[in-house]
Amino acid sequence: MDKATSKKIINRLKKHYQVSAPLRFTNLYQLCIAVVLSAQTTDNQVNRVTPLLFKKYPDFHSLAQADISDVEEIIKSTGFYHNKAKHIVSLARTIVHTFHGAVPNTREELMRLPGVGRKSANVILAFGFGIPAIPVDTHVARVANRIGYTDSKKPIAIEMALMESITQSHWITAHLLFIYHGRAVCYARKPTCSSCPIISYCHFENKNL
Repeated sequence: MDKATSKKIINRLKKHYQVSAPLRFTNLYQLCIAVVLSAQTTDNQVNRVTPLLFKKYPDFHSLAQADISDVEEIIKSTGFYHNKAKHIVSLARTIVHTFHGAVPNTREELMRLPGVGRKSANVILAFGFGIPAIPVDTHVARVANRIGYTDSKKPIAIEMALMESITQSHWITAHLLFIYHGRAVCYARKPTCSSCPIISYCHFENKNL
């Protein structure tokens, strides 16, 4: 897809969705922890547990010293809480001891943190540092496939295709718009195609009209 067409798609979606991060955070510490907790759950569920977590453990140093069982109890409703508790406490310790308390600002270094893969690293780069990136989650992947950016199912290939077709200054915006569109209209099953603002660009064969 060419960049001119991508711009039209993005502009049309911007008329329907607010461009704001779904996870609630006020600093890099909160963003990193919220991103790890968001795996296999909803952003709303993460937003329900983080106020108490951040009140009790307001920074990397306090979380690094936390009792994992206490953290588990706080984040239990996010699912997979045993692993998530271990990850965020280990992440805090890594930031404190390896990175001297500062969150790194490169993808390679971020991916050294427990619980942080490429998608999570891209989220931190984009929303923590304002560095252009396109995190690919299930919604972004589905929308990208259906409107013809790529037919690949591999996140890295989808990310590369989007980066090639979308102007860099629009990467973060496109990421958010595709998420909101995937949640509101372009469902995995029975998408509400009749209300889709970008249906004229859609290549999906099984449209639900």
